[in-house]
Amino acid sequence: MTTPRVARRRAGDNPALLGLVGILAFAALLEVLPRAGVLPAEYLPPTSRIVSALLDEFGRGSFWQAVGGTITTWLLGLVIAVVAGIVLGIVIGSVPALRLATASTVEFLRPIPSVALLPLAVVLFSAPIRSILLLVVYASFWPVLIQVLHGVTDIDPVARETALSYRLDRWRRARYLVWPTTLPYVMTGIRLAASVALVLTITGELLIGGTKGIGERIAVAQSSITVPSMYALIVVSGLIGVLANVATRRAERLVLAWHPAVRREFPL
Repeated sequence: MTTPRVARRRAGDNPALLGLVGILAFAALLEVLPRAGVLPAEYLPPTSRIVSALLDEFGRGSFWQAVGGTITTWLLGLVIAVVAGIVLGIVIGSVPALRLATASTVEFLRPIPSVALLPLAVVLFSAPIRSILLLVVYASFWPVLIQVLHGVTDIDPVARETALSYRLDRWRRARYLVWPTTLPYVMTGIRLAASVALVLTITGELLIGGTKGIGERIAVAQSSITVPSMYALIVVSGLIGVLANVATRRAERLVLAWHPAVRREFPL
């Protein structure tokens, strides 16, 4: 006989199923409330109308071009931010005097909202894509940099002294000591930066325009009062975010398969 505790444990063993149940319940609630008059259907249409608009979008070539444009801008900005964050993080973190000299600057610049740089981006770059890339790179650079700085300072002092006693040169210390210690922090920074970069990509498309991305299509749907299409495009943005999170988590699991924390979480 299955006890309630065992049943709860079995249900919790499949988080994807629980997540799907939650989404279906929310979709059903969103279908009922507008039709019952609890929510205004003209501003928050039922789920069936949003799904119908989403299927219509799938059949348009311009929609897929917008998806490709958004993903391209997002990935380009993310790659630039990750490379810059890793390189500067290792350089700054490896030199204590340099880290002390830059600590106050980092703490001052990091909290500045990326959207606040929008006027500067528009002035510096006439092309909308470049303006959006500035916002994306600025916002997603900091999570990577901060994580790498933490990783570099987390090196085991015993391992550091051992490397020095064996007279390993700077390159070998970076390869066999600094990089393995920092890599888990790097993957965490990439996962955080991926979400931030996607948010800023769509936000920039919404505010700047002229990019033929999903954000611009959302703005056009809002201005033309095609509310179901607007929500359908918002759903697409959320799906891209979910796929990005799944991809980064899987990449983290593959890259860190040797790490004890990952081996405990996902035993072979």
